[in-house]
Amino acid sequence: QVQLVESGGGLVQAGDSLRLSCAASGRSLSNSAMGWFRQAPGKEREFVAVTNWSGGSTYYAESVKGRFTISRDNAKNMVYLQMNSLKPEDTAVYYCAATYPRSYLSTYVHSYDYEYWGQGTQVTVSS
Repeated sequence: QVQLVESGGGLVQAGDSLRLSCAASGRSLSNSAMGWFRQAPGKEREFVAVTNWSGGSTYYAESVKGRFTISRDNAKNMVYLQMNSLKPEDTAVYYCAATYPRSYLSTYVHSYDYEYWGQGTQVTVSS
């Protein structure tokens, strides 16, 4: 089992930046891929970003590309999501997720691809 705990959410204004953190524990994360998803009220959970084990390969949703950066520190078992130039439409609960991929990283964009999930952290962007 892998336990994931997100932190760093909050209320910010449009144009601001925020960094989310995800602390992982439990089963070894070697060869894991770590992703971020988000869910706005009344909407389905959507993919945001994913990184492979080394952090050398990443993939982003078009809506956040160029504004968000995913990274990981394996020594600390941490994953981060740096969010810049935030927009009101980025408002959502953000979830950290983990999986052990068997295919190309870019294919891991669906919720059902991930076995482990955190409880989520709220991000609210005011206009």
